[in-house]
Amino acid sequence: MTAHARVGARHLGDAADPTDARDDTEPWPRGISREATMRISDVLATLAPEFGAVSHSKLRFLEEQGLIHPVRTPAGYRQYSPADVERLRFVLTEQRDSYLPLKVIKERLADMDAGEPAPGPAPRLAGGTAAPPDPSRRVWTPSTVADAVGVTPEFVDAVIQAGLLRIGPGDRLDVGAPDVVQLAAQLAEHGLEPRHLRPLRASADRHVTLVDQLVAPRRRQQTASAQAQTAALASEVAELLTRLHTTWVRRGVEALD
Repeated sequence: MTAHARVGARHLGDAADPTDARDDTEPWPRGISREATMRISDVLATLAPEFGAVSHSKLRFLEEQGLIHPVRTPAGYRQYSPADVERLRFVLTEQRDSYLPLKVIKERLADMDAGEPAPGPAPRLAGGTAAPPDPSRRVWTPSTVADAVGVTPEFVDAVIQAGLLRIGPGDRLDVGAPDVVQLAAQLAEHGLEPRHLRPLRASADRHVTLVDQLVAPRRRQQTASAQAQTAALASEVAELLTRLHTTWVRRGVEALD
């Protein structure tokens, strides 16, 4: 049928359901509120039980990569909708459980925006419940990290022995272990072995201590709002410390010329 004929059919009463056109243009996830009423601290508090390492800087980075699009208030603050939170949950889950690069995740989101079915469980409605995630997909051990990153188990052991990762009961590693091993492997290609990176880990631990000293007095406040604000403050200060460290390293390298 030509475009002209389709227009004529609509005039004859054969128009498609108007919700069809809406669904065709609505990004994934469909059917979830897009009213942006959540502050960044609200988003962090919502995601923290599943993704304890998520931070202000992580959300800003994902925004810069075009994976989420929060709105800005007249004062310049970011605000998010429940649909934004579900996109974030999808991105973070794919990174953590499938260890996919952001480029691939972005392509998957684009396919889902175009109407392709989403992999995994359906998104959760705000205030709803979902089946608990399969814990086996969240367990990182030296062997599973080696498989995910594509390095030998011996290299992962070297990273652990250098103190760059801390191993827990049952040979479990934290959720950031694949990132640490991947970066260590890339540095090893340039001749920096895991043992050379011990000062970086020690410096990071000192940064964590500084942040802990700053937010410790606020932990006495037991309300959910106060805890979310404390977490937001810790993330923000950590980001500033990281940027300061990066600036010093870059300026120092420039001075080598």
